[in-house]
Amino acid sequence: MSQTTSLISTLKTMLKSHGLTYRDVGQKLGLSEASIKRLFAEQNFSLQRLDQICQLLEIEISDLVKQMELNYQQLNQLSVEQELELAADIKLLLVAFVVINGWKFEDIITWYDLSETEIIQYLARLDRIKMIDLLPNNRIRLRISPKFSWRPNGPIQSFFTEHLQEDFLQSRFDKVEETFQFLSGMLSKSSCDQFNRRIKQLVQDFHILNEQDRPLPLTERFGYSLFLAFRPWRPDVFEKMRKTYTVT
Repeated sequence: MSQTTSLISTLKTMLKSHGLTYRDVGQKLGLSEASIKRLFAEQNFSLQRLDQICQLLEIEISDLVKQMELNYQQLNQLSVEQELELAADIKLLLVAFVVINGWKFEDIITWYDLSETEIIQYLARLDRIKMIDLLPNNRIRLRISPKFSWRPNGPIQSFFTEHLQEDFLQSRFDKVEETFQFLSGMLSKSSCDQFNRRIKQLVQDFHILNEQDRPLPLTERFGYSLFLAFRPWRPDVFEKMRKTYTVT
């Protein structure tokens, strides 16, 4: 949705909430009701006419813009149905992943074997589920928040577990930019809580750096993935040797 469309949509909502009709707007502008309907349908407003309508609402144009921004909700998470739609179409999932990371339309064409028509169709689907706004000239505006995450145990996480986890771990992790640590110990409940807080902070740091680097060209950014897991666990191969005690 373009900013013009969002602004006009906000204007219509505010008129309705104030109990004002197209006829009321027409009287303010000195135009017929049919002309006002056509102006809204064509989204063809001069600044002067927009200001006159705002006067009718007893607000400034800046107030209208602020209300539009308040109405512009950013997604922190998709619904189960939306994740299922992504997981069911690998090309759509690919386009979703790259646009989340700030890729432009031209970048996708350059790097992947997808036609312009295909990419536009996939971007339109992402626009429909409100992950992005598909703007004129195939520009992309993200609608996900910096805190966006996939659903715990949701379709995308299940897709990762089934298709990507083994592939991700197929590395010696011996390069300078790679890290692999496997730790095992026995912690108290308070130590466990403290460590979980540190993990959450680490995840937040990753999001901050990702946002910070988003404006850089693709030649200066590289795909990295972080896979964290922390839970109470004893290897099954050890558990089979545990003694069983009968409480009498």
